[in-house]
Amino acid sequence: MVNYVYAYVSNRLAELRGEADRGDGPVPTAVIIVGLAILAAALIVTATDFVTSWTDELPDAPAGGGGAVD
Repeated sequence: MVNYVYAYVSNRLAELRGEADRGDGPVPTAVIIVGLAILAAALIVTATDFVTSWTDELPDAPAGGGGAVD
């Protein structure tokens, strides 16, 4: 039984080592991550500029500041 398990595991490891297609390397993945990070930063800057310009256009509060309607 031990010999059978040893032979099976050895065979399976040899098959796994023989497979050449392991996917992309780390460099393309890192390039994609950096690109997405730059895109996210640009989106945040754009949204911040939009909100800032929108709030700058709002009218000032009334002089009384109470907000109560007479």
